[in-house]
Amino acid sequence: MPSRPKPPPESELEESFLKGSGPGGQKINKTNSAVQIKHLPTNIVIKCQATRSRSQNRKIARDILAERLDELYNGAQSRVAVVGSVKKKRADSAAKKARRKHRKLAEEKAKAAGLTLPDTEGAQGVKGEEEEQEEEGEWEVVDEEYHEEDWEEIEKPVARSETVKVNDLKETPVNQSTMVKVNDNGDTVPLPVDPSTTDIKAQGNP
Repeated sequence: MPSRPKPPPESELEESFLKGSGPGGQKINKTNSAVQIKHLPTNIVIKCQATRSRSQNRKIARDILAERLDELYNGAQSRVAVVGSVKKKRADSAAKKARRKHRKLAEEKAKAAGLTLPDTEGAQGVKGEEEEQEEEGEWEVVDEEYHEEDWEEIEKPVARSETVKVNDLKETPVNQSTMVKVNDNGDTVPLPVDPSTTDIKAQGNP
């Protein structure tokens, strides 16, 4: 953490004393105990009437001016910015712990009463962890699951009947048995089929 900034030199300051205003009794309204300093290079003006003592107000005013200049020159690296970031992280962590504590107490009470609370905190916790992993560059690959039943259903053959034309007369299934004869050369020749007298039954090819 950066060290406390030091006030600027007195040569860069223009100081004046004013009467105070507001609550604080008659003394603060009648005496010039309020301090006003102006930083000449930046024209920053600080007025302080925190106490009734002029010397304490002068010190407080210079400390405030030093913090303003540190924040102006250093930005996010200034002590004010760093302290604010640390305080914010601590507050967020304390709030998260408090939520977990209340959740645990509620679950214990519900368990004693025989009830079940919805798991809302768990979903938020998982979401928060995923966001933190993305910020830190951690990635997780999830493979899709396939079941054997799905593949069997996909690869299961579909039964259909294919037909061809025989003598350009009628569509007949491929597996249909036809009558043949053997000629003088020993070759088998299919006999012609008369569609008007012969009933051909189609047989499906599964």
